Amino acid sequence: MRVFDRVLLFGSSILTAESFAAMTSSESLNYVSKPASDAASQVGSPVKYPVELYPDIDAYEEGMLDVGDGHKLAYDDVSGNPTGIPAVFLHGGPGGGVSPRSRRFFDPKKYKIVIFDQRGSGKSSPNASDDLEGSLVGNNTPELVADIDKLRRHLKIDKWGVVLGGSWGSTLALAYAQAYPNDMKALILRGVFLFGNDEVDYLFTNGGTYGQSPAAWESYCKYIEDSSDDWEREKKNLLGAYWERLNSKDLSVRNAAASAFVGYELSISKTYIDSAFIEECLATPSLLIPFAVMEVQYMRNNGFMHRGQLLENVDKISHLKVAICHGRADYVCQPQAAWRLYKALQKEGCKDVNLEIVAGAGHSDSEPGLVDAMVRASDKFAAELS
Repeated sequence: MRVFDRVLLFGSSILTAESFAAMTSSESLNYVSKPASDAASQVGSPVKYPVELYPDIDAYEEGMLDVGDGHKLAYDDVSGNPTGIPAVFLHGGPGGGVSPRSRRFFDPKKYKIVIFDQRGSGKSSPNASDDLEGSLVGNNTPELVADIDKLRRHLKIDKWGVVLGGSWGSTLALAYAQAYPNDMKALILRGVFLFGNDEVDYLFTNGGTYGQSPAAWESYCKYIEDSSDDWEREKKNLLGAYWERLNSKDLSVRNAAASAFVGYELSISKTYIDSAFIEECLATPSLLIPFAVMEVQYMRNNGFMHRGQLLENVDKISHLKVAICHGRADYVCQPQAAWRLYKALQKEGCKDVNLEIVAGAGHSDSEPGLVDAMVRASDKFAAELS
């Protein structure tokens, strides 16, 4: 587990990172379902695919960008080739944040690689784990879209060669592309999520995941039931119930709600679930709190977009190169969303759109088959855009 040497402030409560981790390991796993068996030890020794991530590299530039509303974005690093094809990585969640691993989907000899933490997440300020109220000010899709443009101009990049986004990052990538269609050349989308009502309901409201992951869904519901004084009412609005607890004045309630919510999603995100990884995430306040708070906030508000917006506006991006990579066993973002987007782009005359459904892959961008597909797509665009 990661070690934090700072003190985390939650309202009038003070919680050291060490005590948070101790609480998480013993209590917060209560509502995380047990993973399926892994007799072949795929978690520790995953299947090898022809293409893997590029090696680690060092950044040559990093900084904080004031984007307004009290937010400063941490563009964690600019790396790769300073004169290469500009590429930006959009993380998931919302609230997921980036890591140095994010840059490894791109060939550092050919790309100028930019990664950053969105509002309220990661190293950006304020982080939801330190200042929940401040992190939510101006935290919506139109502002996040505008932030990407501000970052592009700040870095003096004329046009992105590639915008890569996975899960919520795919949503944000599409919203950004439709708002600034002439400021990029290509999109790589993984685990597409279009914010259709059926997508949100499937994942968080009507038990759609019960079909593949019954224990995970029951655990997600069970936390609310066990902490509710009106289960008949709250079971009809689970997202609202989680939101109420995530905004509680009681520190222990906020932490428990975040752990149950994040634990649910992580427990269905991969073909082979790594319990140690889930435990690490639940013991990391700067990851756990933004992930839960931002995701529930966005899901409750339809992603701050009108219904069907991303499919309605595909005509605006039909001139772009688009690569879509989606796991066949993605139980977080269903493959039908990727299929809908693919067919809509084809209908609008997009001449360079490819959909690759990856057998044996779930949702996470750490799935070996998805890594293979995404890196092949970035390599293809590097050759075409050079």
